[in-house]
Amino acid sequence: MNNEGPAAGDGLHLIPFRGLRYVPERVGSLAAVTSPPYDVVVRPDGLHHLESADPYNIVRLILPQAASPEDRSRQAAETLSRWLSEGVMAADPEPALYVYEQRKGDLLQRGVIGALALSEPSDGVVLPHEDVMPEIVADRAALMRSTAANLEPLLLAYRSGGELSGTSAVIERTILRPPVLATTTEDGFSHRLWAVTDPGELTEIRRDLSHHQALIADGHHRWATYLRLRTEHMASPGPWDYGLVLLIDTARYPLQVRAIHRLLRRLPVADALSALDGSFRLRTLDDSLSLERALDALAEAAAEGNAFLLAGDGRFHLADRPAPELLAGTVPGGHPEAWRTLDATVLHATMLDHLWRIPDTPEHITYIHDSLAAVTQAERDGGTAVLMHPVREETVRDLAREGVTMPRKSTSFGPKPATGLVLRSLALD
Repeated sequence: MNNEGPAAGDGLHLIPFRGLRYVPERVGSLAAVTSPPYDVVVRPDGLHHLESADPYNIVRLILPQAASPEDRSRQAAETLSRWLSEGVMAADPEPALYVYEQRKGDLLQRGVIGALALSEPSDGVVLPHEDVMPEIVADRAALMRSTAANLEPLLLAYRSGGELSGTSAVIERTILRPPVLATTTEDGFSHRLWAVTDPGELTEIRRDLSHHQALIADGHHRWATYLRLRTEHMASPGPWDYGLVLLIDTARYPLQVRAIHRLLRRLPVADALSALDGSFRLRTLDDSLSLERALDALAEAAAEGNAFLLAGDGRFHLADRPAPELLAGTVPGGHPEAWRTLDATVLHATMLDHLWRIPDTPEHITYIHDSLAAVTQAERDGGTAVLMHPVREETVRDLAREGVTMPRKSTSFGPKPATGLVLRSLALD
């Protein structure tokens, strides 16, 4: 590995690596061994469904099931070691950057997967926009330590001028060649991967990206984990100074921005509404409305200010127009107006902390990307699903450039890369 990273203030420094990939002949199908990112396995039976899809499904590495955190990490390391020794996975013969394509209907996304030199937010190279939960960072760090691997790439967004040059030119040439893998997952997305090993093309990508900064679109906890582990290995610079990422040029392939919803496990809907009464305008929507139509009503309300959709009792309840004096007394000052008016800010500062008095801990709040899954689990558990409206990408990027982090789990960018197509072993770098 070339360990010459960028100085603070330089742009992105992406280097090739020897990807770990499933050996197709050893698994039922590539689609059967992939998974969404670890924090998007949200269906009530999601983990079991993936584990039963194939004995070598990647969830056995990213979400190992054992009695204690120590046992989970040890189990993942043993599983990865066994799969490598048995030939279920193997390292590519030479270091590469990987062009990755996702397609579903009219939706097309292409980018480059590689090992990115790590940097602090103050360097202005990789911009976070959300806070993280320490317990999740600790869990991911234990997993990466034990496996000595980056098991799934982060999703980072950068923006070129839209011209067909540099990285974009390499991508467009590469997709004309046969891919090293192609599969279609059960969500309807087709995935293709190409290895770029030509020195000239690698240099073309490196020079182009060195002029760009990136926004963390998905993977704040994994990025924070990379930084923690780099600090632990500062005495011996090397592979821990880099982390696995997928870089998408949103000037050419715009990302979708979705909300992340909250499941309040111990708060029944009736109690949630009672606590909001008098502070928010509350409306129970028509019983005949589908979830899709209820979300349309949420979007209409959100166009005028803070708005939230509550569910869990078989109906949908719209909460909007919070009292200005309530917001003034509960939302912290010292932040830009764009931050103070975010739905996530109002939800956490005004509703969760002040009105509902619910701590932001895993036993009380579950973060769920899929709205139907949030409603289903709320109805099953007798809790409250709080459905959110997405934040605009421009707002996210502007706040990140100001160095302002949003409340954790404020956004969900996508489509997210499938987990299990290519891994990075730090032992090989």
